[in-house]
Amino acid sequence: MKFKEIELEQVAGFKSQWPSEDLVELAFVGRSNVGKSSFINSFLGRKNLAKTSSKPGKTRTINFYRINNNFRLVDLPGYGYAKVSKKEKAKWDKLINEYLYERDNLREVFLLVDIRHEPTAQDKQMYDWIIESGFTGFVIATKFDKIKKGQIQKHINQIKKKLNIEDEGLIFAYSSETKHNKDVLEEQVDVIINY
Repeated sequence: MKFKEIELEQVAGFKSQWPSEDLVELAFVGRSNVGKSSFINSFLGRKNLAKTSSKPGKTRTINFYRINNNFRLVDLPGYGYAKVSKKEKAKWDKLINEYLYERDNLREVFLLVDIRHEPTAQDKQMYDWIIESGFTGFVIATKFDKIKKGQIQKHINQIKKKLNIEDEGLIFAYSSETKHNKDVLEEQVDVIINY
């Protein structure tokens, strides 16, 4: 699938700002600074579509991207960022939970983890929720280009073990720099939205 028509359709800080449920949605979630915005820009082939920052916690809203007038890619705020007030963190958590629990047209949730680091307890909690909610359990292991080739399998195994994943085919090692596995992910998205 090629992404030809792409627009940031809605930036939502509240449930009342969500767009209508007329299109299938694929959500992307992960902890702060996992590289979600860089992944979205790379995957969709647009340099500055999602705002990136070296500081964690840049995405504070749910961002809805309309793709080919066919589906939406949904960028959720990162979780686990310690340097925000409890009030702000509670607001983000509420926003994420409302979306994940209440969105009827949500077809799939992808968890992004940094391939260089062992998944956190929050990653495990999110992954367990994804599985328990009936989603497939796809994981995108970002920053693939930052580790040595000889270390890749070790890091994949670490993700499998920590998240209790049996099928390694659910894990996509991805590099926003080289676009490693972009074609495989495009095929997977195509299968999901046309299912």
